[in-house]
Amino acid sequence: MDERELRRLLSGVRRGAVSLEDALGKLKDLPFAELGYATLDTHRNLRYGFPEVVLGEPKTVEQLLGIVGALSARRQSVLVTRLQPEKAEALLARFPKGVHHPQARIFELRHRRARAGTVAVVTAGTSDIPIAEEAAVTAEAMGAEVRRIYDVGVAGIHRMLRRREEIQSAHAAVVVAGMEGALASAVGGLVGIPVVAVPTSVGYGASFGGVSALLAMVSSCAPNVATVNIDNGFGAGFYAALVSRTRGRR
Repeated sequence: MDERELRRLLSGVRRGAVSLEDALGKLKDLPFAELGYATLDTHRNLRYGFPEVVLGEPKTVEQLLGIVGALSARRQSVLVTRLQPEKAEALLARFPKGVHHPQARIFELRHRRARAGTVAVVTAGTSDIPIAEEAAVTAEAMGAEVRRIYDVGVAGIHRMLRRREEIQSAHAAVVVAGMEGALASAVGGLVGIPVVAVPTSVGYGASFGGVSALLAMVSSCAPNVATVNIDNGFGAGFYAALVSRTRGRR
């Protein structure tokens, strides 16, 4: 249930078109639903404007089928992240209207299109694209228009400069980079919008699996740069979409 449905339900009660018993039946599993192995936050759609997102990697197929089924039965859109191919196949078999995004490792089942602004997703290299796609698909699921600007790292900074205006015209940007993570500061210093930096585990030994990029990004001298955890494309896409939604209303 989202805010629009809740308003419609309460309006029906006020007009006498919906009985109190019927309204109670629709609201009985708010703010959560018990599945035994999971407690779904069914109220999150009202608070965030987007339902609870499911981390797929550690869950069994049976758990995922139950969780996705429970969300779908309540007509809440579904996003399952970090999903292995065999689990995606099982979800698609049960929910054929869903979409699997292999590169992003996301399963998506939309019941209603959300609305947000514009998000630019920028990568330093081609190797960063899987994490960038996780961010991009997440932002799109939340209703954002996503502009993908890939392989424009600081080793050839002129590539990014050519697309600076495209990034600037977005409401928020996600910048994904491994190695030394310098691209986030470069973009942050050239555009006047919020930048969400995503360090990736791409790089050679001294990059320490993304720690070097993480430290560079959290130490950025560009004050419009905020940093999420290593390889956390989902968190970056979600946050950027929320920012774009707020700024898009102004």
